[in-house]
Amino acid sequence: MLDWKSLPAFLSVARQGSLRAAADQLGGTHATVRRQIEALESQLGVQLFRRGADGFHLTAAGRTLLPQALEAEAALLKGANAVQGLDREASGKIRVSADPITAHFMLAPVLADFSTLYPDIDIELKLSYTIDSIEKLETDVSIRHMAEIDEDVVGRKLFPSSLGIFAARSYLDRALPKAGPKGQGLDWIGYGPVPELLAYVSNSPYPEARLRHIIPDPEMHLHMARAGAGMVLLAAWVQSKFPELQRVPGTELDRRRSTWVLLHSDLRRVRRVRLLVDYLCDALLERKADFIGR
Repeated sequence: MLDWKSLPAFLSVARQGSLRAAADQLGGTHATVRRQIEALESQLGVQLFRRGADGFHLTAAGRTLLPQALEAEAALLKGANAVQGLDREASGKIRVSADPITAHFMLAPVLADFSTLYPDIDIELKLSYTIDSIEKLETDVSIRHMAEIDEDVVGRKLFPSSLGIFAARSYLDRALPKAGPKGQGLDWIGYGPVPELLAYVSNSPYPEARLRHIIPDPEMHLHMARAGAGMVLLAAWVQSKFPELQRVPGTELDRRRSTWVLLHSDLRRVRRVRLLVDYLCDALLERKADFIGR
């Protein structure tokens, strides 16, 4: 197989007529250019240049190879020109991952506005409460609410993302006056044996409230709470979207987590990704007060 790395040296010597001038053009040394020419001659089993006092001249074999080498060079340049700048274009697909409840109620209008501004950029949105790996190229951009990030990724830590205990005002007005001192008579809407929720229950002012139902979907928790079914653990921004909800009296917001916008380091210079990340960060920062809660 032809050593394509030697072709630039062959073409440069053919054009310049000397090893030193070819080396200057290629940004190398004349010894490196000599080795590449000799390696190509050895591979082809022919002498490509006649070395004379006035420089290097193509032999018959060299003159035969020259048009094919020029054609190969032109093809490579054509290919390079075709792809050059693609990563600087505001077009193409971006894979984004987020948790469903944030995406449904906070990201949907942001992504709609972004799509209007950049009609040639398409979003492939994956909604899941599991974490897609950026390192393993499962997603390009990820919006996460976590205390710390342990992947080798780049991104922006925007602000605290608070969790709180919420219930409908109508439920609290009805049930709280009758409740016992530790929450007897109140209801929690449950996920099942989820350690995080159980810890919140036991550390809350209402550890003896009844834990009811097994509902693994946080969005269903939201809608059940809005309908007056009991107390739930949700992101603090729900109060800005659903004024019928209020933080349960006596409870505090948990601000240990933060909202992050993350991406693979290889994508930092890809224009469409940079545009989306900048737009997402600006839009989420405008909603900072909702995420932090009050």
